[in-house]
Amino acid sequence: MTKMKSIFNTLASLLLAAVAWAGTAVFTLAHAVNDLPGGPAVNQLNLPPPVTKIAEEQHWLHWFMLIVCTVIFVAVFSVMFYSIWKHRKSKGHKAATFHESVVVEIVWTVIPFIIVILMALPATKVVVAMKDTTNADLTIKATGMQWKWGYDYLKGEGEGIGFVSSLDPKQRAMSDSGDLKQISVVDDYLLKVDNPLVVPVGKKVRIITTANDVIHAFAVPSFGIKQDAIPGFVRDTWFRAEKTGDFYGQCQELCGKEHAYMPIHVKVLSAADYSAWVAGEVKKMAAKADDPSKVWDLADLSKRGEKVYAANCAACHQANGKGAGPIKPLDAAAVVLDADKSKQIAVLLNGQNNGAMPAWKTLSDTDVAAVITYTKNNWSNKTGQVVQPADVLALRK
Repeated sequence: MTKMKSIFNTLASLLLAAVAWAGTAVFTLAHAVNDLPGGPAVNQLNLPPPVTKIAEEQHWLHWFMLIVCTVIFVAVFSVMFYSIWKHRKSKGHKAATFHESVVVEIVWTVIPFIIVILMALPATKVVVAMKDTTNADLTIKATGMQWKWGYDYLKGEGEGIGFVSSLDPKQRAMSDSGDLKQISVVDDYLLKVDNPLVVPVGKKVRIITTANDVIHAFAVPSFGIKQDAIPGFVRDTWFRAEKTGDFYGQCQELCGKEHAYMPIHVKVLSAADYSAWVAGEVKKMAAKADDPSKVWDLADLSKRGEKVYAANCAACHQANGKGAGPIKPLDAAAVVLDADKSKQIAVLLNGQNNGAMPAWKTLSDTDVAAVITYTKNNWSNKTGQVVQPADVLALRK
């Protein structure tokens, strides 16, 4: 098997080199973008470099299947075209009159059967390995939402850590501007996030996927993983990164108008660096664990709410609160101006419109209170109303 893999890898390299040479001869670089380690490369033709054993096996299978199919294609059509040319009517050949041949029937049944078995055996081995999520060192839940990812560390070192990962606001602004000169020099365009998923190198990481609105898909090509995230269902996949670095993916299920703005950034750290990251996150969580009984003033709560809004709400409702398309505006919105603050709290905690507005229970009581207070006192909304963390806590279900 090892010798066969070596032969196929050599043939694959030669085939890829030929295709790359042809592509280079036809196309030239349109922009001064560099390869992104762990992400897409300029004029990329092959699959990304594998970082896990599963991804390596997938690469080998890809080329094995391609070469086998190519050989069959060339052989079959060569015989067919040779026969057509060699026995053409203009040379006096006449079609045979036999109706069947038992030998031919057996040969063209047995040989394809053997080929299919030879292709199925290694493929089945890899598929079975891909589904084996047992004995994981770390378990993380990835929740897809329009249009970002929520990560919760459920088991292993870092248990209890949770955060939301969104597209970097500067990248979103860059996309909105349509400035090709600015975009053309950014290697990680639409892949940079505010909070990457952090994992240790050499550890088996189980990813549990779900969603709170529509179907999404968690995929990182360098790891060889892709798993749908379906509302109301729990699916899982796993990977074990063999080296440290930054690796990128995107949601691979069409999930709405901002599907392209839902990147995945996985940062793989050494064991020591990962432990240090966990310690830092635990300190941040302790600092954010505000006393829900604390009474805030309008200015401090609005200032905090502005940051929460920019990180979680501005992508849909826009920075000016005007909304866009089916997204309702918050500026001058009835639910925002209503003196009954419980209505807006319920919307944030439970969502509405069948998930068009997602639930934000992952935010702390203080953050929910802060962002509501911010919307009630920003733009043309000058209500003077303050929502306290205790108000949010009382309405959580």
